[in-house]
Amino acid sequence: MTFARGFAAEVRKGLLSLLAGWREALLQMITFPLFYLLIVLFMGRGQLRAELLLPILLGMVALTFIHEQVNRVFWSYLGDIQSGVLEQTYLTPLPSAALILGRQVAAVIAALPTALAVLATGATAIVLQGGRLPFDAQVIVPLTAIVLGTCGLALILCGLTLVFKRIEIITQLSVAVYAIAGGTLVPLAAMPDPIAFLSRLLVPVAPGVEAMRDILLGGHSLAALPTGWGLGWLLIQPVLIAAAGVIVFTRLEHLAKHRGTLGRY
Repeated sequence: MTFARGFAAEVRKGLLSLLAGWREALLQMITFPLFYLLIVLFMGRGQLRAELLLPILLGMVALTFIHEQVNRVFWSYLGDIQSGVLEQTYLTPLPSAALILGRQVAAVIAALPTALAVLATGATAIVLQGGRLPFDAQVIVPLTAIVLGTCGLALILCGLTLVFKRIEIITQLSVAVYAIAGGTLVPLAAMPDPIAFLSRLLVPVAPGVEAMRDILLGGHSLAALPTGWGLGWLLIQPVLIAAAGVIVFTRLEHLAKHRGTLGRY
């Protein structure tokens, strides 16, 4: 019961924070769709080319989600460290797992409006170009994989900030890496083999984006994905990243407790 109350309280706190920062959220819902259109214009040499709208849209939705979700969890956790209130949570019966899990769920919900704004913008542009936005229920699997893998990444970053101070640049740098080499804007098949290998191995959104493109653009089934490493890796990679996130966070949290540095920044 203590876990459930703590979990619900963290989710509620995260959603209240979203409502309190509605202006920032609105700005993000404008900025990311504009960024998507600018990328299509740039790659289309000044034109919203129909053949670019959907492939880039799938990657941009994933990129927007991982940016919003990871940053919201990371900055909320870092904010508690900087304000000196994180240590107090360890003086209550509330398990730290409830704290982190609640923030993850709140961050996932808070990331959806911006990702949906990008999706709506892309769908509108596609329809105006005379096309249609395809849908296949199979995309639920890669979408779920993206959410789970992203949560694991957020756990790793939260664990790192417990021990290593001033690591904010990592979150911004990681988004740049996902955009350039993560297969979100340019398919991994068009990249050098070593970069494609590392992206499929380490980037939480890479297998999911490749699978969505295969399903929605190529008409393939989950059992016969022609690009990437197939359905097995699509299912295994996010689980491995989530497990790595739990292990890294737990060990770094234990290290911070042992050093007595939870309340320092």
